[in-house]
Amino acid sequence: MIGRKATQAPTTTVGALPPALPANVATAVRVAQTLLAEHHATDHRDLFALNRAHGALTETLRILLRALGADPTGNLTPASRCPAAHPEDPTPCVGPVVVTVLDNENAGADGCAHHAPRLLASLTGGRPVPKPDAPAGISVRVFRAAHHLRPFPWREGQ
Repeated sequence: MIGRKATQAPTTTVGALPPALPANVATAVRVAQTLLAEHHATDHRDLFALNRAHGALTETLRILLRALGADPTGNLTPASRCPAAHPEDPTPCVGPVVVTVLDNENAGADGCAHHAPRLLASLTGGRPVPKPDAPAGISVRVFRAAHHLRPFPWREGQ
């Protein structure tokens, strides 16, 4: 036996490797790669081949958008709703985030013009604070809308 000094295997510094993709995104990427490989060289004179390639491209984009939490139609999905939307509230957002709803301890959640009043109606001592780019008077409109709602309106179907 020849005596050699033991050496440590090379290590990778923390953060040097890219983070692992979530399973649904990894699956969407594999589907996209497969469809790209199948249709990368499409004969543009063949109308049937062009239609198949277009369909594959459309479906690939649809799968990728869903995996990233974006609805292909441009609407917000439950995964991408505003932070003021309660998980039990099935309603979609209406427009962009316009206010921050603060509770009596100044903890807040950003909300759209639909979910902010619903959250505000469910708080004691809450108040809306407009975002810098929000339309004028939005916090008053949110406050008034909350006044006409019962607490936790999603439980009653309001």
